[in-house]
Amino acid sequence: MIEPFEPGQVRESSKGRVISYGTSSYGYDVRCSNEFKIFTNVHSATVDPKNFDDNSFVNISSDVCIIPPNSFALARTVEYFRIPRNVLTICLGKSTYARCGIIVNVTPLEPEWEGQVTLEFSNTTNLPAKIYANEGVAQMLFFESDEVCETSYKDRGGKYLGQVGVTLPRA
Repeated sequence: MIEPFEPGQVRESSKGRVISYGTSSYGYDVRCSNEFKIFTNVHSATVDPKNFDDNSFVNISSDVCIIPPNSFALARTVEYFRIPRNVLTICLGKSTYARCGIIVNVTPLEPEWEGQVTLEFSNTTNLPAKIYANEGVAQMLFFESDEVCETSYKDRGGKYLGQVGVTLPRA
């Protein structure tokens, strides 16, 4: 269901202390990759979910991402998910980031959705904010039903099914 899978909670690496990731008490703490899209107004583009202009972002590949004040960035999980037909997954931000004014937003992972999760980090502060790649950024909670759903994300042919990489809005 999760690849790569970390069976325990990792708090240290060869680089020292990290923001924890891996299996937690009732969920799984995901990592973000080192691929970031940072929102910019350099091109004065209008943000339109039906006709998204990728010039609204600057692409960065780095171990850290600095999000400008009152702005946001997109990233993706290191992990690839395959959600079973009887499971709904909800993502919540980690308290380490929330206590710094950094909000993580992810829509629910519906039954039979699969892919790398696109993560949105909102910097609600008036200061630059730092996100660390390959460290924990959010927690996935899995809700198992005693029945399979009538219509899954895969059945509907969802437009984000099988996404890999940081995925921009699709109309």
